[in-house]
Amino acid sequence: MIKTTKILTIQDISCYGQCSITVALPVISAFGIETAVLPSAVLSTHTSGFTDFTVRDLTEDLPEIRKHWEKEGISFDAIYTGFIASKEQLDYIKDIIDSRLNDNGLVFVDPAMADHGEFYNGFDQEFADAMGELCKLGDYILPNTTEACYILHKPWKETFSKEEMLEMAKELSQFTKRYVILKGYESYEKMGMIVLDKQEETIEIVYNDKIDYVTHGTGDVFASSFVGSVMLGKSPSSAAKVAGEFTKKAIEKTIGDKTHTYGVKFEQAIPELYDLLKTI
Repeated sequence: MIKTTKILTIQDISCYGQCSITVALPVISAFGIETAVLPSAVLSTHTSGFTDFTVRDLTEDLPEIRKHWEKEGISFDAIYTGFIASKEQLDYIKDIIDSRLNDNGLVFVDPAMADHGEFYNGFDQEFADAMGELCKLGDYILPNTTEACYILHKPWKETFSKEEMLEMAKELSQFTKRYVILKGYESYEKMGMIVLDKQEETIEIVYNDKIDYVTHGTGDVFASSFVGSVMLGKSPSSAAKVAGEFTKKAIEKTIGDKTHTYGVKFEQAIPELYDLLKTI
């Protein structure tokens, strides 16, 4: 019998809005990978473009869930973290990684806390510093440029040169066990991801065609498809390419629908994911 690969994703549930767990669970499952979830919070909607949303913080539940999993002998081949609701949760998550990750298991940290030069609601520099410590447990970290700047205490700007992006990735290498996937490099009509391997001392840029369309949840689509690709054996560069192309296709499915401004129609792009895995 073939051993089943199991991933745990730790992030919030936005009940409506196509982000976080409602992206991670179906996308990673589409790779044929068993996906367990640990919600950091439950929101009625995500926080971008909606008002008067409800939020239930689940911090107190995290250690009790860990204890039950320990009792049942439940463990995982990879742990993938996204939106974390509070600084206090980060310590609980470190305990979960320490106790529930299988030997030789992988940790993916998407430090989802900021974008477009600003923190998400409720986050600050103290949280960013604590998130940097969580990143140090990651085999892969996947920040955008805003998150990278907060982790590194650097000023953010709209665009960075190639040299600046490469230097930022090198500085981020102190916050990962091995790989940095730095998102957000723009070059002409291309979007680039910097892929750094601190062990092999290599760094490269992976490109996808740029689409001028900004909406919520694209980072979650990218991170989730990156995780799935790596767990199926893709190299980090190939995984970044798959994730970038899948995210682009999800955006293309969404453009033109003026009623769908809260996320991307990644579900409609899932059938095309299999071709990407074969060709990249």
